[in-house]
This record gives sequence, structure tokens and C-alpha cells, in this order.
Amino acid sequence: MHGLINRSIQLFISETYGASVWVKGAEKAGAPSDGFEAMLSYDDGATQKLLVVFSEMLDKPVETLLEDMGTFLISNQMFGPLRRLLRFGGENFVEFLHSLDGFQDRARLAIAGLDVPELELFDDGSGSFRLTCRWHLPGAGHLLIGVLRAMADDYGSLVLLDYTGWDMDGHDTIHIDLLDDGFASGREFHLAAALESGGR
Repeated sequence: MHGLINRSIQLFISETYGASVWVKGAEKAGAPSDGFEAMLSYDDGATQKLLVVFSEMLDKPVETLLEDMGTFLISNQMFGPLRRLLRFGGENFVEFLHSLDGFQDRARLAIAGLDVPELELFDDGSGSFRLTCRWHLPGAGHLLIGVLRAMADDYGSLVLLDYTGWDMDGHDTIHIDLLDDGFASGREFHLAAALESGGR
């Protein structure tokens, strides 16, 4: 697992539940209490163990933690570059959804060697979409739901998200119903980070 993923878990836990919770959980999981190096690689098992340990500590299902983490990655200012990478995909939520097919390639251009889910969108043409997600980390679909929920808010869109589990090909599958693409004004966004108001 790319260290940036583990580092993101560390920051999510520390910022949401407190640094002391991170230190205690990292110790239980056998992870470095002082944190992960973002550009190093770690065994996938270490990532999964972290999630299980914090799930038990916080009395929350791993799936819920992953959804919350997905929302955190978009809404927290320290992850502004990820938000910009996603917002670069389109001027509205539908364009953003269609850009997800190429997200893996864009992410690897931004950070060499970064391992992110492979995504594929199916559009029925009536405001309903099916998004499939393939990744070696179990629960990636739940992480993605958190990201999608936060991005819908970012665009000011009202959506209904439904995680439907694994399909016959081993993909996580999410159904997306776009109820109102102009439900709210959305968050201010400029491609140039320096122009964004307050990092938003």
C-alpha cells in the first residue's frame, strides 16, 4: 500500500478523534505511532489491521469509518490538492462522474506510483448511474461513497447513493441517482490553488 493512503488514515483519525486515539490505536496495530512516510510503501495487511483496530476502538463498522474518511478527504483543507484533482474533472457533478473513468491515470500523473481504485461509470441517460470500483483494499466502495457524498455537496448537487456490494466480476458497485444538479450553490472553486478563497 502506498504510504499516502496510510498517512491519510492517520490524519483522519488524529483530526477527527484526537492524536491520543491515533497513538493508542497505532500501538495496538503495530504501526509507527509517529506516523507513516507518505512516499514509502507498506504491506497491505498493515492498512487492513489499522482499520480493524480503530473500528473496535471507536465501536464503528469499518465500512462507516471508510465512508467518514472519504468525506474527510474532500472536506478537510489539508487535502485541497485531492479536491482540485477531482474538481478538474468537470464544471458540474455529471461531468465529474464521467471523468472518474480516467481518475486512476490522472492520479498517477500527479503522484508516480500512487495506487488508487480503478473506476468505471455506466450512465443510463436518465440521471441514474452505476459506478464500479476495483481495488485490492476491501471496502473501497465505502470509501468512495464518502468521496461522492462530499463531492456532491461541493458541486451543490442532491444525490442518492446506494452501495450494492460486489458484482459477479468482483467489483464494488455503487448506484447513483442525481435528484437535482442545482440543489445548492456549491463551494467556490478555482483551478489555481493560489486563487481559492481560504483554501476552499
